[in-house]
Amino acid sequence: MTENATDTKSEVKTENQKAENQNTGNQNSGTQRFNDVIPEPQPQPQGPPQSQSQPGARPEVKTEAKTGPVPVESARAGDAPVAASPTAVVETVAGVHEECERLRAERDGLFERMARLQAEFDNARKREQRERADYRAFAVADAVEQFLPVLDNFRLALNSNGTAEQLRAGVELIAKQMDEVLRSLNVTPVETVGQPFDPRVHEALESVERTDLPDHQVIDEIRRGYRIKERLLRPALVRISVNPNLSEA
Repeated sequence: MTENATDTKSEVKTENQKAENQNTGNQNSGTQRFNDVIPEPQPQPQGPPQSQSQPGARPEVKTEAKTGPVPVESARAGDAPVAASPTAVVETVAGVHEECERLRAERDGLFERMARLQAEFDNARKREQRERADYRAFAVADAVEQFLPVLDNFRLALNSNGTAEQLRAGVELIAKQMDEVLRSLNVTPVETVGQPFDPRVHEALESVERTDLPDHQVIDEIRRGYRIKERLLRPALVRISVNPNLSEA
């Protein structure tokens, strides 16, 4: 009876061990199938990535890093800048002061030069105005000097006790003398009688109807006009003819 119970327990243990071994085999087979589906990651090689070679590109030369102590500047790249020495600061301040003094002296020199040029310009302008006034005065004096003999002759004619004919002859001589003085000053009379009417030098005071003369011809001079060289001093007052036959045509 006891032996049968012992055998029964042994059989039960044997069956349990078989079941456990079967489960373990199933798990191992599942794990193997999972590893076959998802490959294991391969370790990447250490070092910088190799660039793909392009056609025409120069081959990359590999240089080995030099071994040795790391410089202080590269090791302290992220640190705060080192303060300059007092001697360097003093030299910098002295250089700035020298530059300021140089610029200040240059500025003062430019101001002095500008003031001197301004004074010279004012003096030249005043001198030019004075010379122009003097030239005008000299020109007027020269012209007046030439007219003084004419004025003297007029006074002699007024104080004379001659007849009317003698007085007229004296006035005509004075008029000729006046024309000579004007001619010496480059003052010439404007031509009038017998000339076509020119509005640039003539001023029509009256028009007279004449059939025997051309239209718009000067027939009489009322006041003589004068020009100095090419400049008109005053226009001549004239009478002009109007020919109705030519006007209608």
